[in-house]
Amino acid sequence: MIDLLVAGGGPAGLATAIHARLAGLDVTVVEPRGAPVDKACGEGLMPGAVRAAAALGISPPGQSLRGIRYLDCRDGEPRCAEAAFRTGPGLGVRRTALHDAFAARAAQLGIPVVAGRVGTVSQTGDSVSAAGHTARYLAAADGLHSTVRHALGLHRPAGPRHPSRYGLRRHFAVPPWTDHVEVHWSPRAEAYVTPVGAGLVGVAVLTGDREPFDRLLPRFPVLCRRLRGADATAVRGAGPLRQTATARVAGRVLLVGDAAGYLDALTGEGIALALACAPRLVECVLADRPQHYERAWRAASRRYRLLTASLLWLRHRPLAAPRIVPTAARLPLLFGALVNQLA
Repeated sequence: MIDLLVAGGGPAGLATAIHARLAGLDVTVVEPRGAPVDKACGEGLMPGAVRAAAALGISPPGQSLRGIRYLDCRDGEPRCAEAAFRTGPGLGVRRTALHDAFAARAAQLGIPVVAGRVGTVSQTGDSVSAAGHTARYLAAADGLHSTVRHALGLHRPAGPRHPSRYGLRRHFAVPPWTDHVEVHWSPRAEAYVTPVGAGLVGVAVLTGDREPFDRLLPRFPVLCRRLRGADATAVRGAGPLRQTATARVAGRVLLVGDAAGYLDALTGEGIALALACAPRLVECVLADRPQHYERAWRAASRRYRLLTASLLWLRHRPLAAPRIVPTAARLPLLFGALVNQLA
């Protein structure tokens, strides 16, 4: 019987498997798709995520990022707030390149990644079985719409108080004009611009409006001018972004990454949060105390949940939302402190 079965071979699942193998555990990953898997993603790693990946022996190729810049041009006069990372650079990296780097490290460590889907999950007092495998524990890292979370009754619908939001991403063949992640604000959407290569930028639009990418982009006229005439990739979409779990633990099953619950991509911390929670999950498996993981997850994710929920609260208030960028510009020390809380 293996020690840990990981459902999901994306960055969150592979990070969990790598931590487990480095801790001496016997681990297997089950994933239905071959690496790399492309998906809608802002593709900006915060400095903490860069350091966490490096600690696992993973250094994906990409563009160095010095900080975050907010821009609002809704009145025709650009307003800008900028903050530099204080603990080292972030990294703009294609999702496929990131996945390849994690998969290569897992292969280097001899971690089996087998093709399959996790269907029925059954548990006894000392084991869990899924996808034809039996293990002492199962780590569910099967993404935003986790089938394991739903199957175990851990999913909680968002409800009418929380409007649905969606993400759409394209890449544009233009030389990066910035070494920051740029967040362009409009009344009902944000566009995240991330340099990911010498001649490539990623643009991810977050919004509650079910509109195609080409109808959303004109809401950001300054950005449109920079991208005019550039070749672009196909659109990738994701959502609804808010996914809530009632708990992160059910017997011998522990949720990690987006499967454990997700608020929004506003703060760009998805990968960083997964990398922070993966070692805590493994620590609980090593100690044979799965019940301790819920508290560990809450501690690791507290900052993300507080800052993201606060920013969403402001975003959904018509009187407050237009003041976000001007306030950040007037209070650069506060804006810098908040950015570096995330970094």
